[in-house]
Amino acid sequence: MVFNLCNHLQIKKNKMALELTDKNFDELVLNSDKPVLVDFWAEWCGPCRMVGPIVEELAKEYDGKVVIGKLDVDSNPEISMKFGIRNIPTILVFKNGQIVDKQVGVAPKNVLASKLDAQLV
Repeated sequence: MVFNLCNHLQIKKNKMALELTDKNFDELVLNSDKPVLVDFWAEWCGPCRMVGPIVEELAKEYDGKVVIGKLDVDSNPEISMKFGIRNIPTILVFKNGQIVDKQVGVAPKNVLASKLDAQLV
């Protein structure tokens, strides 16, 4: 049992993207003093599984400079509806509580990184 718990904690530790929800979205995204990248995804979405590891890599690389989070659209319909998310994966980039960039569908890491870099100027 301890072994399984340790493995579980190690997996959680390696994940850097925040788990966003309807309840914490305003606090962590709209009120952030840093740019924020939000990955709108779902467990059943094949393309989302391609974007997920890229989002995790970006979370590590931009740690301390950008807030990066993932929002499961099935578990958090309120925020998904508020921002009109109809296709997933959708990535929204926020700055000062406002959407400043958007990517619908799978995109390579360099495209998402350039969207973040543009907000750090």
